[in-house]
Amino acid sequence: MISETRYDNMKYNHCGQSGLKLPAVSLGLWHNWGDNDSFEMATQMVLKAFNLGITHFDLANNYGPPPGAAERNFGRILKKQLGSYRDELIISSKAGYDMWSGPYGNWGSRKSLLASLDQSLKRIGIDYVDIFYHHRPDPETPLEETMMALDQAVKSGKALYVGVSRYSPLQTKKAASILKSQGTPFIIHQPRYNLFEREPENGLFETLTEERIGCIVFSPLAQGLLTAKYLSGIPADSRASKPGQFLTTDSITSEKLDIVKRLNQIALVRDQSLAQMSIQWVLRQEAVTSALIGASKPTQVEEIVRILDYPEFTQEELKQIDDIVPCLVET
Repeated sequence: MISETRYDNMKYNHCGQSGLKLPAVSLGLWHNWGDNDSFEMATQMVLKAFNLGITHFDLANNYGPPPGAAERNFGRILKKQLGSYRDELIISSKAGYDMWSGPYGNWGSRKSLLASLDQSLKRIGIDYVDIFYHHRPDPETPLEETMMALDQAVKSGKALYVGVSRYSPLQTKKAASILKSQGTPFIIHQPRYNLFEREPENGLFETLTEERIGCIVFSPLAQGLLTAKYLSGIPADSRASKPGQFLTTDSITSEKLDIVKRLNQIALVRDQSLAQMSIQWVLRQEAVTSALIGASKPTQVEEIVRILDYPEFTQEELKQIDDIVPCLVET
């Protein structure tokens, strides 16, 4: 059942200079949406998110496993549960990583991007995506060709807005210049950003502010490391315990766990969970429009959305955090 009060508590931020607003918290379908995962649980997470005011659902062509499964499963949920609410949803997808065999199922050629977009629309069962991203820079395809593909996606009516992910500040500036000359609505960048990975502070946030481009950060919880989950070891049902995951048992070092424990002490003083504090920390950046979270159960979505009820960080708290995980930009 869809709540009639779903918009009462969520905060919505303008995405760059566009008229589009994104919820402060968005739901990503990178993990836990494959054919080996529970479709019932996925449905519950989507409905919980929407009832909490989360209107943005982020996909990519290769999310699964297998590649394409997340889009297909989300399409099933959309058709069965949320079809009549399509105009209230922001649905995004991406192309640029391995998707199908051969030379055209990867990177950033016009052939690859536009073919992938058509496939994504079929899997989801919609006529257009709200945002279509180039998933990563292509070192062998001219940037102009990649941007012209994004331009064509918009002018063909298959995407309303476009964005990029993992682009450097210089690449972002060049992309913005090309798309601006075509009148293409380049409104958003999706970088990795969290307490362990602060590289966007080293020029990207400044570039996005100058270019008036929005920002939605992925992996704000460092694949779950920035939660209380690993404070006492690696649970059997955790992401790190599963094969083929980006967060592995080897990457959870004693040094990182020490940092996590120190950060957790700050969160406890704030009377919030480490996950809540970590999301609130990325949202403190003026350049950040939304934090893209993953989840494996509805209660995790509910927990994160409660950050909207917490006070902002004090300068002393931010200094304590910077002492643990130093800022990359000198002040």
